[in-house]
Amino acid sequence: MRRLSAGLTAGALLLVATACGSSGDEPSKGGGSSGGVTTVKVGLIPIVDVAPLYLGQKKGFFQEQGLELEFTTAQGGAAIVPGVASGQFQFGFSNVTSLMVAQSNGVPVKAVANGIASTGEPGEDFGALMVKKGSPLKSPKELEGRKVAINTLKNINETAVRASVRSAGGDPDEVEFVELPFDQMPAALDKGQIDAAMVVEPATATIKSQDGVEIASPLVDVAPDLTVALYFTSKQYAERNPEVVEKFQKATAQSLAYADAHPDEARETITTYTKIPAEVLAKVTLPKWPAEPNRASIEALMKLGRSDGLFKTDPNLDELLP
Repeated sequence: MRRLSAGLTAGALLLVATACGSSGDEPSKGGGSSGGVTTVKVGLIPIVDVAPLYLGQKKGFFQEQGLELEFTTAQGGAAIVPGVASGQFQFGFSNVTSLMVAQSNGVPVKAVANGIASTGEPGEDFGALMVKKGSPLKSPKELEGRKVAINTLKNINETAVRASVRSAGGDPDEVEFVELPFDQMPAALDKGQIDAAMVVEPATATIKSQDGVEIASPLVDVAPDLTVALYFTSKQYAERNPEVVEKFQKATAQSLAYADAHPDEARETITTYTKIPAEVLAKVTLPKWPAEPNRASIEALMKLGRSDGLFKTDPNLDELLP
């Protein structure tokens, strides 16, 4: 099995910290502005979570604010952080852990809008720890000595799975974590290349369509109504372009609210940036798209990250969060 590396090392983080603001500081460098419309580049992951931005672009919410979004996809939040810090993207979507790791390593990132939250319902979340049909594995405790796929090592999904293993009475240090993009996990699990996969939609629904079985809801296990991800920019870009950031915040808030109130439209939008079949799409579990992040849940995630040795110093949530 091919092992892909999208992890962000401390050295890489420090490099992008020094490069922060070296390019893309002005909106005109982020794709240009024409006819009163400013184009900004946004780094995203091709998963269900970001449907509101695609839907908001389609509905004209960003254009109403004078913005045009140019999307670029990546494997995970850890790969998007350096893109934003270096000015490759003006905004990005990242899980909370990646942002906390970046900040603890001196990368000046700033969350500007809420992203997604867990449904808070075990067995009915958009993220799940899954095994293939017929697997003898019934509990996270049984993952000791087994190969478990996550999209990025030393990040939110590893921390969440480790928490589930620990809660079930197992030793997470005995689990073999391997890095694999979400969209490759269903096939790898079906072929027996991995023993379990920590997936999010639409990969969750794909594995369910293969009669895969969920053995834990790690994101729910971390904290009730866990804030999983946020939209962010670099501090320097925010300081130099406050009006653009404010416009992005307003349009994103409108997009989140619209997606939450129109789940069928959000679900249909997913087909525009993923290859999910229609029969699988109908079974996709959508996340929550609340207006504000849940700080208590982020503090719980920070505590887990600290215990797993992800941070050099504790992140400053007052500076990081919107």
